[in-house]
Amino acid sequence: MTTFLTALRALSHRLRQHHAIEHATLYMLAERFPTRTFAGYSDPRGFTIYGPVDEPVLRRAVGEALLRLQGGQSQLALHPNCGTNFATGVVLTTIGAWVGLSGRRGLLDRLGATLLLVALAQLAAKPLGMYLQAYTTTPDVADRWLAEIRPVQIGKQTVHRVIFE
Repeated sequence: MTTFLTALRALSHRLRQHHAIEHATLYMLAERFPTRTFAGYSDPRGFTIYGPVDEPVLRRAVGEALLRLQGGQSQLALHPNCGTNFATGVVLTTIGAWVGLSGRRGLLDRLGATLLLVALAQLAAKPLGMYLQAYTTTPDVADRWLAEIRPVQIGKQTVHRVIFE
């Protein structure tokens, strides 16, 4: 059982590292291409970048992201457009709607309470999501190095798979 837990911790740590590098890479791409839209999805082997970028440009962005994280710029591990923020908003909004609509009050009272709770959930979602990213990412990436960037065709779109050793 301890071997399984050790392997699970290592897998989780790699995923958190790749999530941080993905965020930092998205920052690098946004600096270079402020009018383009990019997204990423992390996993224990690396991450996938969605958006219009050439492989050499992406390679430089990943390299700079790694260097900056390793140089102590840990804030790059947290991204305002992270799925963690979105998921936090969905969960808080759902709870707010459920609580607001429950009970035996009149319909207008329940709707008013629901609107208030949903609005509060939306206000709290981003700061709480940014806080939670401290658990879904780690800027400790000293032992990560880029192994490969591979273009992958998904329908008519080319995405890039970024894989680490």
